[in-house]
Amino acid sequence: MVMGETPKAPGFVPSPTGAQWLISHGDQHAVIVEVGGGLRSYAVGGHDVVAGYPADAACAHGRGQVLMPWPNRLRDGRYVADGAPQQLPITEVARHNASHGLVRWALWELVHQDTSSVDVRYRLHPQPGWPWHLDLRQIYRLGTDGLTVAVRAHNPSATPAPFGFAAHPYAATHGAGADEVTLTIPAERYVTVDPERLLPTGSAEVAGSAYDFRAERVLGEPTLLDTAYTGLEREADGRWRVRVAAPAGTTAIWGGPGLDWVQVFSEKVALPVEGTYPPGVAVEPMSCPADAFNSGEDLVWIAPGGSWSAEWGIERG
Repeated sequence: MVMGETPKAPGFVPSPTGAQWLISHGDQHAVIVEVGGGLRSYAVGGHDVVAGYPADAACAHGRGQVLMPWPNRLRDGRYVADGAPQQLPITEVARHNASHGLVRWALWELVHQDTSSVDVRYRLHPQPGWPWHLDLRQIYRLGTDGLTVAVRAHNPSATPAPFGFAAHPYAATHGAGADEVTLTIPAERYVTVDPERLLPTGSAEVAGSAYDFRAERVLGEPTLLDTAYTGLEREADGRWRVRVAAPAGTTAIWGGPGLDWVQVFSEKVALPVEGTYPPGVAVEPMSCPADAFNSGEDLVWIAPGGSWSAEWGIERG
């Protein structure tokens, strides 16, 4: 036993996601986890807003995870930085991609917790294919406007570091079928992909396509999505909002400045997966699209001593 550790009762089984940090505000409750620093659950008035997972289960399908220093897929795990080829581990073996960054299984450290907020951090160290340090910080806060997450990345290294971010929450649909779920996605363009590896091949206007959800419409089985959007229309407060509506209610997931992309993934909408993970639509605020380390599209280079920051969040109703 580690010195200072509280003894555990016989038969105690730790959670697969480590420490569980509960925050509350009125009838809102959220749980952030040590493994990945992600959002395991968020409920309002006893009703799940996100399709998360129980404390005794491991995270699956990216639920609530944080994707840094790149989101989505990186072709063959390869890129070039300052003239030096880099090779990251292949984590999506079937499609031979490096997927969803380097921190979603890392152990995040608690900095501060009070009733309605929790502050966590993680230092990403150099490793194969990634020769930089990054200091990463997330502050989850519940308030009258729902859940807000402030994200910051600081580069203490001697050279600029490439960087991209995404969050991966699922809006809960509570078992509603695809013909009962409506989406509103205020985007002008979507990313076209290679169907075998789901890597970008270009972009296209949503107008006249099956990917046009600028006006609220039913999701429907023929248009199940795993699609990145950009050209997002922001509202008066500077945030874009993707709205997922089902008979149980409407959830809006928003992105602030610096998050000009959103991935919408609806494959898990109709049925629970493996009996443990409830159905929902993933709405993923992103700073850049897939394979940005190679395309350079909206890729951020954080200067030595410099930082990047953004906010995203979830609203109910």
